[in-house]
Amino acid sequence: MTISFAPPGSAAEAHLLLVEDDEVIRNTVRMLLERYGFTVSTAGDGLTGLEIFRDTNPDLLLLDVMLPDLDGIGLCRRVRELSLAPILMMSARGDTLDIVSGLEAGADDYVVKPCESAVLVARIRSLLRRASFAPAAEADREASGHDGMLVFGDLTIDTRGMEVRRAGQVVALTPTELRLLLEFAASPSVVLERRTLLSRVWDHAWHGDTRVVDLHVQRLRAKIGADRIETVRGFGYKLRR
Repeated sequence: MTISFAPPGSAAEAHLLLVEDDEVIRNTVRMLLERYGFTVSTAGDGLTGLEIFRDTNPDLLLLDVMLPDLDGIGLCRRVRELSLAPILMMSARGDTLDIVSGLEAGADDYVVKPCESAVLVARIRSLLRRASFAPAAEADREASGHDGMLVFGDLTIDTRGMEVRRAGQVVALTPTELRLLLEFAASPSVVLERRTLLSRVWDHAWHGDTRVVDLHVQRLRAKIGADRIETVRGFGYKLRR
Protein backbone atom coordinates (compact mmCIF):
# COMPACT_ATOMS: atom_id res chain seq x y z
CA MET A 1 0.00 0.00 0.00
CA THR A 2 1.33 3.41 -0.97
CA ILE A 3 1.21 5.70 2.04
CA SER A 4 1.89 9.42 2.04
CA PHE A 5 1.94 11.02 5.48
CA ALA A 6 -0.07 14.12 4.70
CA PRO A 7 -0.87 16.40 7.64
CA PRO A 8 -4.01 15.16 9.37
CA GLY A 9 -7.25 17.06 9.45
CA SER A 10 -9.47 17.26 12.51
CA ALA A 11 -8.98 14.35 14.89
CA ALA A 12 -11.63 11.65 14.76
CA GLU A 13 -12.67 10.15 18.07
CA ALA A 14 -13.26 6.64 16.80
CA HIS A 15 -11.89 3.17 17.48
CA LEU A 16 -10.93 1.19 14.36
CA LEU A 17 -10.03 -2.46 13.96
CA LEU A 18 -7.51 -3.12 11.18
CA VAL A 19 -7.10 -6.76 10.10
CA GLU A 20 -4.16 -7.13 7.70
CA ASP A 21 -1.72 -10.06 7.47
CA ASP A 22 1.21 -8.09 6.02
CA GLU A 23 3.05 -6.73 9.07
CA VAL A 24 4.67 -3.82 7.23
CA ILE A 25 1.36 -2.65 5.73
CA ARG A 26 -0.44 -3.24 9.03
CA ASN A 27 1.98 -1.12 11.05
CA THR A 28 2.21 1.60 8.39
CA VAL A 29 -1.57 1.95 8.09
CA ARG A 30 -1.94 1.86 11.88
CA MET A 31 0.54 4.73 12.31
CA LEU A 32 -1.17 6.68 9.54
CA LEU A 33 -4.61 6.32 11.10
CA GLU A 34 -3.32 7.16 14.58
CA ARG A 35 -1.73 10.29 13.11
CA TYR A 36 -5.23 11.29 11.97
CA GLY A 37 -6.57 10.90 15.49
CA PHE A 38 -8.04 7.40 15.38
CA THR A 39 -7.55 4.72 18.02
CA VAL A 40 -6.49 1.56 16.17
CA SER A 41 -6.47 -2.10 17.21
CA THR A 42 -4.81 -4.56 14.82
CA ALA A 43 -4.82 -8.25 14.00
CA GLY A 44 -2.80 -10.32 11.54
CA ASP A 45 -5.39 -13.02 10.81
CA GLY A 46 -9.14 -13.39 10.60
CA LEU A 47 -9.74 -15.45 13.74
CA THR A 48 -7.73 -13.06 15.90
CA GLY A 49 -9.58 -10.17 14.28
CA LEU A 50 -12.93 -11.76 15.18
CA GLU A 51 -11.81 -12.24 18.78
CA ILE A 52 -10.66 -8.61 19.07
CA PHE A 53 -13.90 -7.43 17.49
CA ARG A 54 -15.95 -9.32 20.08
CA ASP A 55 -13.81 -7.96 22.92
CA THR A 56 -13.61 -4.31 21.86
CA ASN A 57 -16.71 -3.58 19.72
CA PRO A 58 -14.90 -1.10 17.41
CA ASP A 59 -16.65 1.73 15.57
CA LEU A 60 -15.39 0.53 12.17
CA LEU A 61 -13.56 -2.45 10.70
CA LEU A 62 -10.94 -2.28 7.96
CA LEU A 63 -10.49 -5.78 6.53
CA ASP A 64 -8.05 -7.15 3.99
CA VAL A 65 -9.57 -9.77 1.68
CA MET A 66 -6.62 -12.17 1.79
CA LEU A 67 -6.17 -13.30 5.41
CA PRO A 68 -4.94 -16.55 6.98
CA ASP A 69 -7.21 -18.84 9.06
CA LEU A 70 -10.38 -16.88 8.22
CA ASP A 71 -10.32 -14.69 5.11
CA GLY A 72 -11.75 -11.18 4.97
CA ILE A 73 -14.98 -12.30 3.27
CA GLY A 74 -15.63 -14.91 5.94
CA LEU A 75 -14.75 -12.47 8.71
CA CYS A 76 -17.11 -9.90 7.22
CA ARG A 77 -19.94 -12.43 7.26
CA ARG A 78 -19.23 -13.41 10.88
CA VAL A 79 -19.18 -9.76 11.96
CA ARG A 80 -22.46 -9.08 10.15
CA GLU A 81 -24.09 -11.84 12.22
CA LEU A 82 -23.19 -9.86 15.35
CA SER A 83 -23.10 -6.19 14.41
CA LEU A 84 -24.07 -3.43 11.97
CA ALA A 85 -20.72 -1.67 12.44
CA PRO A 86 -19.33 -0.14 9.21
CA ILE A 87 -16.94 -2.39 7.28
CA LEU A 88 -14.40 -1.21 4.70
CA MET A 89 -12.81 -3.99 2.64
CA MET A 90 -9.32 -3.79 1.13
CA SER A 91 -8.53 -5.71 -2.04
CA ALA A 92 -4.99 -6.03 -3.39
CA ARG A 93 -6.16 -6.92 -6.88
CA GLY A 94 -9.30 -4.84 -7.32
CA ASP A 95 -10.66 -8.07 -8.74
CA THR A 96 -14.37 -8.00 -9.58
CA LEU A 97 -14.91 -11.22 -7.64
CA ASP A 98 -13.24 -9.75 -4.53
CA ILE A 99 -15.31 -6.58 -4.75
CA VAL A 100 -18.65 -8.31 -5.33
CA SER A 101 -17.97 -10.99 -2.71
CA GLY A 102 -17.04 -8.39 -0.09
CA LEU A 103 -20.12 -6.27 -0.72
CA GLU A 104 -22.40 -9.30 -0.80
CA ALA A 105 -20.92 -10.44 2.53
CA GLY A 106 -22.05 -7.17 4.09
CA ALA A 107 -19.22 -4.69 3.55
CA ASP A 108 -20.23 -1.03 3.18
CA ASP A 109 -17.44 0.04 0.86
CA TYR A 110 -14.03 -1.03 -0.45
CA VAL A 111 -10.67 0.35 -1.48
CA VAL A 112 -8.10 -1.15 -3.83
CA LYS A 113 -4.49 -1.41 -2.69
CA PRO A 114 -2.26 0.48 -3.23
CA CYS A 115 -4.38 3.34 -1.91
CA GLU A 116 -3.48 6.96 -1.24
CA SER A 117 -3.74 7.92 2.42
CA ALA A 118 -6.16 10.79 1.70
CA VAL A 119 -8.56 8.42 -0.09
CA LEU A 120 -8.40 5.82 2.69
CA VAL A 121 -9.05 8.36 5.45
CA ALA A 122 -11.85 10.01 3.44
CA ARG A 123 -13.60 6.65 2.99
CA ILE A 124 -13.27 5.89 6.71
CA ARG A 125 -14.62 9.29 7.74
CA SER A 126 -17.51 8.93 5.30
CA LEU A 127 -18.50 5.57 6.80
CA LEU A 128 -18.27 6.93 10.34
CA ARG A 129 -20.44 9.92 9.45
CA ARG A 130 -22.98 7.60 7.88
CA ALA A 131 -23.10 5.48 11.04
CA SER A 132 -24.15 8.50 13.09
CA PHE A 133 -25.96 10.63 10.49
CA ALA A 134 -29.05 12.77 11.02
CA PRO A 135 -32.01 12.21 8.70
CA ALA A 136 -31.77 13.82 5.29
CA ALA A 137 -33.34 17.26 5.17
CA GLU A 138 -35.56 16.18 2.28
CA ALA A 139 -36.88 13.25 4.29
CA ASP A 140 -37.61 15.57 7.21
CA ARG A 141 -39.63 17.88 4.97
CA GLU A 142 -41.49 14.93 3.47
CA ALA A 143 -42.28 13.68 6.97
CA SER A 144 -43.35 17.03 8.46
CA GLY A 145 -46.74 16.81 10.11
CA HIS A 146 -46.53 13.01 10.30
CA ASP A 147 -44.36 12.63 13.42
CA GLY A 148 -41.43 11.71 11.22
CA MET A 149 -43.21 8.66 9.77
CA LEU A 150 -43.02 7.77 6.08
CA VAL A 151 -45.30 5.00 4.82
CA PHE A 152 -44.93 3.09 1.54
CA GLY A 153 -47.38 0.20 1.52
CA ASP A 154 -46.32 -2.23 4.25
CA LEU A 155 -43.05 -0.33 4.71
CA THR A 156 -42.84 2.28 7.50
CA ILE A 157 -39.81 4.53 8.03
CA ASP A 158 -39.40 6.44 11.28
CA THR A 159 -36.98 9.21 10.26
CA ARG A 160 -36.59 10.44 13.84
CA GLY A 161 -36.23 7.13 15.64
CA MET A 162 -34.17 5.74 12.73
CA GLU A 163 -36.28 2.59 12.59
CA VAL A 164 -37.70 0.74 9.61
CA ARG A 165 -40.57 -1.74 9.81
CA ARG A 166 -42.01 -4.04 7.20
CA ALA A 167 -45.48 -5.43 7.93
CA GLY A 168 -44.96 -4.35 11.53
CA GLN A 169 -41.63 -6.18 11.95
CA VAL A 170 -38.41 -4.26 12.56
CA VAL A 171 -35.98 -4.49 9.63
CA ALA A 172 -32.29 -4.53 10.61
CA LEU A 173 -30.47 -2.21 8.21
CA THR A 174 -26.83 -1.20 8.24
CA PRO A 175 -26.18 2.57 8.39
CA THR A 176 -25.41 2.55 4.68
CA GLU A 177 -28.59 0.68 3.80
CA LEU A 178 -30.64 3.06 5.97
CA ARG A 179 -29.02 6.13 4.39
CA LEU A 180 -29.72 4.69 0.95
CA LEU A 181 -33.36 4.02 1.82
CA LEU A 182 -33.78 7.57 3.15
CA GLU A 183 -32.44 8.98 -0.11
CA PHE A 184 -35.08 7.01 -2.00
CA ALA A 185 -37.79 7.98 0.51
CA ALA A 186 -36.91 11.67 0.16
CA SER A 187 -37.84 11.50 -3.54
CA PRO A 188 -40.41 8.73 -4.03
CA SER A 189 -41.18 7.84 -7.65
CA VAL A 190 -38.20 9.95 -8.77
CA VAL A 191 -35.41 8.14 -10.64
CA LEU A 192 -32.06 8.54 -8.89
CA GLU A 193 -28.95 7.89 -10.96
CA ARG A 194 -26.25 5.62 -9.59
CA ARG A 195 -23.71 8.49 -9.60
CA THR A 196 -26.14 10.64 -7.61
CA LEU A 197 -26.58 7.91 -5.01
CA LEU A 198 -22.84 7.30 -4.91
CA SER A 199 -22.24 10.97 -4.17
CA ARG A 200 -25.03 11.40 -1.60
CA VAL A 201 -24.71 8.12 0.31
CA TRP A 202 -21.04 7.25 -0.03
CA ASP A 203 -19.67 10.81 -0.31
CA HIS A 204 -17.59 9.76 -3.30
CA ALA A 205 -16.51 13.04 -4.85
CA TRP A 206 -14.10 11.10 -7.08
CA HIS A 207 -15.08 8.53 -9.72
CA GLY A 208 -16.27 5.66 -7.56
CA ASP A 209 -17.40 2.26 -8.76
CA THR A 210 -21.20 2.21 -9.16
CA ARG A 211 -21.23 -1.53 -8.45
CA VAL A 212 -21.24 -0.60 -4.78
CA VAL A 213 -24.65 1.03 -5.38
CA ASP A 214 -26.03 -1.97 -7.26
CA LEU A 215 -24.98 -4.43 -4.57
CA HIS A 216 -26.48 -2.31 -1.78
CA VAL A 217 -29.74 -1.91 -3.67
CA GLN A 218 -29.79 -5.69 -4.04
CA ARG A 219 -29.28 -6.14 -0.28
CA LEU A 220 -31.89 -3.49 0.51
CA ARG A 221 -34.44 -5.18 -1.76
CA ALA A 222 -33.92 -8.46 0.06
CA LYS A 223 -34.89 -6.76 3.31
CA ILE A 224 -37.74 -4.42 2.33
CA GLY A 225 -39.24 -6.27 -0.64
CA ALA A 226 -37.87 -6.90 -4.11
CA ASP A 227 -40.61 -4.90 -5.82
CA ARG A 228 -40.27 -1.82 -3.59
CA ILE A 229 -37.26 -0.42 -5.52
CA GLU A 230 -37.64 -0.37 -9.28
CA THR A 231 -34.78 -0.47 -11.77
CA VAL A 232 -35.08 2.05 -14.58
CA ARG A 233 -32.73 0.67 -17.22
CA GLY A 234 -30.07 3.05 -18.40
CA PHE A 235 -30.84 5.56 -15.64
CA GLY A 236 -30.96 4.23 -12.08
CA TYR A 237 -33.50 3.33 -9.41
CA LYS A 238 -36.66 4.71 -7.85
CA LEU A 239 -38.78 3.91 -4.79
CA ARG A 240 -42.32 2.88 -5.58
CA ARG A 241 -45.02 4.60 -3.58
